[in-house]
Amino acid sequence: MAVRALRDAEYGRLDANDEVYLDYTGAGLYAESQLRAHHELLRTAVLGNPHSESGTSRAATHLADRARAAILDFVGASPDEYTVVFTANASAALKLVGESFPFVRSGRLLLTADNHNSVNGIREYARARGTAVDYVPLETPSLRLDTDRLLAALDRPSTGGRRLFAYPAQSNYSGVRHPLDWIDAAHERGWDVLLDAAAFIPTNRLDLEHRRPDFVTVSWYKAFGYPTGVGSLIARHEALARLRRPWFAGGAIGVASVAEPSHTLAAGSTGFEDGTIDFLSLPAVEMGIRHLEAVGMDVIHDRVRHLTRQLLRGLGELRHPDGGPMARLYGPADDVDRGGTVSFNLLEPDGSIVDFPIVDAFAASRRVSLRSGCFCNPGASETARGITADEMRRVFALGHQPSFAELRTILGAKALGALRASVGIATTDEDVDRLFATIRDFFDRQTRPPVNSPRRNSTVRENASSAASLR
Repeated sequence: MAVRALRDAEYGRLDANDEVYLDYTGAGLYAESQLRAHHELLRTAVLGNPHSESGTSRAATHLADRARAAILDFVGASPDEYTVVFTANASAALKLVGESFPFVRSGRLLLTADNHNSVNGIREYARARGTAVDYVPLETPSLRLDTDRLLAALDRPSTGGRRLFAYPAQSNYSGVRHPLDWIDAAHERGWDVLLDAAAFIPTNRLDLEHRRPDFVTVSWYKAFGYPTGVGSLIARHEALARLRRPWFAGGAIGVASVAEPSHTLAAGSTGFEDGTIDFLSLPAVEMGIRHLEAVGMDVIHDRVRHLTRQLLRGLGELRHPDGGPMARLYGPADDVDRGGTVSFNLLEPDGSIVDFPIVDAFAASRRVSLRSGCFCNPGASETARGITADEMRRVFALGHQPSFAELRTILGAKALGALRASVGIATTDEDVDRLFATIRDFFDRQTRPPVNSPRRNSTVRENASSAASLR
């Protein structure tokens, strides 16, 4: 289906509301056909809590199993090797691994500086058990990792205990796609591998037949917008069996007792799904996958690559009357091994950085949806903006959420955050062009928002913690 026909048929609300949506890394958009199919199922079926053998419970279990099978097929994983654990989102899947992984003092956790905070949070479980935590830094200005440096970190001697290496298949900050062959390199050195695929899966094929990470985490709303509140931990059977849960809940147990205070977990994925899974929403996951497959993952990938080129080229060509650049890009300036996520700041004619909340508010007034802040990726954000450990120690020494003024005192002229534009399945060339027009209009305005305006100050307060890489 051509882009315009797809947009008209499935995403017509964008044009009806005159909305330019450039936040696909924040959340995908659902197609109208997804809603119709899910509504028809809910309208006609009677589905009960799966934890029973009634007809309505078996019907719900059947649909949940179909969703699991669709997910495994979508990522090229054999059910003989992988299973799907349903969670609330990718963050919940990551927490599940973090709290259950057998961290010990002799083990190690290796992270890349380019990681979502939900991956970074695993370090707290590791530290609590005395496990050494290391980071591989990013290179500037590419915001990529040096493979030799990574391999050296993987080769560092260990005294025993399991070792976990966690990284994103695609950066949610810069769009960089990190090599999937790192999975094999880590396995060859005795590491378990956790792959954060939340930003990768919406526009790329993930084939677990050829690359076999131990754990993969996904938020399905990132891929196709609906339903929200459903994610997955896709885990190798043997890796899932190594996890040790620190608690148990209804639905996850095989046997639990009060008379004899002990318990056993249910086998397989059930032992990791706390309470009742969102059984009414799970059929919508299969419907979302079928929608992506109907459009074609290769078609989506190629379209996003075209739009990424347009976005990078256009931002780079924006100039002030004196020839100075209007924008500073973070990350690769080309579309090689990168996705449709572009982070940037706007620059005044003198080269100083325009505070990102002001630009974000102006874009919103023109019905252009961007993302602003540090995007829950402090490592990439700090590297891009040149934020040092000493500066962050001074931020933390404040002992509270810093004000905009306090951050400016500590960080000086450095950017307090950035803007992010990301393209996806329903983006058109005209959407990207409208972003450029909005930026030009921002600088062409005769009256700029005054520094002490109430709107600016409230926006700044809302973004202060983002600006300091604290979320």
